[in-house]
Amino acid sequence: MRFRLTPRETSFYDMFAASADNIVTGSKLLMELLGADASARAEIAERMRAAEHAGDDATHAIFHQLNSSFITPFDREDIYTLASSLDDIMDFMEEAVDLVVLYNVEELPKGVEQQIEVLARAADLTAEAMPHLRTLDNLTEYWIEVNRLENQADQIHRKLLAHLFNGKYDAIEVLKLKQIVDVLEEAADAFEHVANTVETIAVKES
Repeated sequence: MRFRLTPRETSFYDMFAASADNIVTGSKLLMELLGADASARAEIAERMRAAEHAGDDATHAIFHQLNSSFITPFDREDIYTLASSLDDIMDFMEEAVDLVVLYNVEELPKGVEQQIEVLARAADLTAEAMPHLRTLDNLTEYWIEVNRLENQADQIHRKLLAHLFNGKYDAIEVLKLKQIVDVLEEAADAFEHVANTVETIAVKES
């Protein structure tokens, strides 16, 4: 890493870590949704909504710190992109849970649990990676694994779409379920965006 003579604002590291920890909370609520009956889903959606609001607060805190800091630990554009991408993950997870409740989905199609398991693994890896932003050490395996998980998520998503269009579901149900699995796929993409941004930061700072 380059040697710096100027001090840097270090609170960003803690805020990124807090944002990632909140995403882990969201991934656990997604896992909880899988085993919940319809009557319990509304309460899970409320907790997910609270977690999404906490994520918004974390993102706004990063932006406020960015706007008020003369010196930042890495490029301002990268800080903005990283914070926004972390926020996107939480937004997509909250949207998926909300859609399940709003559409009164009785049973999620087989394969959604695999999507959520991938997201939960990516959430754990992201939370583990954020503290390493201080030194930018031991991050290569993180972004390689998240990219692998995103490829796995793509395969799961394609299989889910094939399942939805196999004639088992009526047209309205297909539209509802497709929107849910598409949003979960967007969450996987957002995890990859975070990993790619971390890789960009590491390359710039090396």
